[in-house]
Amino acid sequence: MIPFSVLDLAPIVEGGDVAQALTNSRDLAVNAERLGYNRFWLAEHHAMPGIASAATALTIMNAAASTKRIRVGAGGIMLPNHAPIIIAEQFGTLEALFPGRIDLGLGRAPGGDGLTARALRRTLIGGEDRFPQDVLELQAMLGPSEPGQRLRVVPGEGSNTPLWILGSSTFGAQLAAALGLPFAFASHFAPQQMMNAIEIYRTTFRPSEQLQKPYVMLGFNIFAAPTDEEGRLLATSPNASVCELAAR
Repeated sequence: MIPFSVLDLAPIVEGGDVAQALTNSRDLAVNAERLGYNRFWLAEHHAMPGIASAATALTIMNAAASTKRIRVGAGGIMLPNHAPIIIAEQFGTLEALFPGRIDLGLGRAPGGDGLTARALRRTLIGGEDRFPQDVLELQAMLGPSEPGQRLRVVPGEGSNTPLWILGSSTFGAQLAAALGLPFAFASHFAPQQMMNAIEIYRTTFRPSEQLQKPYVMLGFNIFAAPTDEEGRLLATSPNASVCELAAR
């Protein structure tokens, strides 16, 4: 049986506000767990009036604190926006609070426009090029400490929070395969590259301590409503939630 998961953007509906959006996101997580969904992820987007998930680690805590079994995580954290140590501390904290339930998906997109990127103190030139190195640095920070290690990341070290690579191109597929990490492909962004990316990932995958066999998650836009007419109306919204289909 193929497991299903939910990717939420905590959309701010017309006439609503951030508080309502976060309450709705929490309630969606509770219902996703009740209905047997596998994961509930939230995405990092910035300076978008219709999205309330910018402080992604906090929105993850909002969902995790209201659920008991479903895995909760980031789909994803845009790593070039952050120092890896900050993400290690945040997700080390989440793993300590909700052990065995936290996922950390990592992407290299900015999650906003150029002005927002500058406000985030993001390096505008070459940040994406350092993404593989930043992933390795973060992975090491979440792993066990080494004898004589000078930099200590607490919370974080020893948490072994599972990492995922997110992507909408073959770059993410190649990186996930090389590092032996699960791969989540944004089919709702780049459907034309989906099959090629999956093929590259599966054929070049190298087993790791975290993952012995390739594992792919695919993102699709799903719209549910009582009638087809209402469903078509919902489909016009760019802030709809995404249902993720995971398959080996």
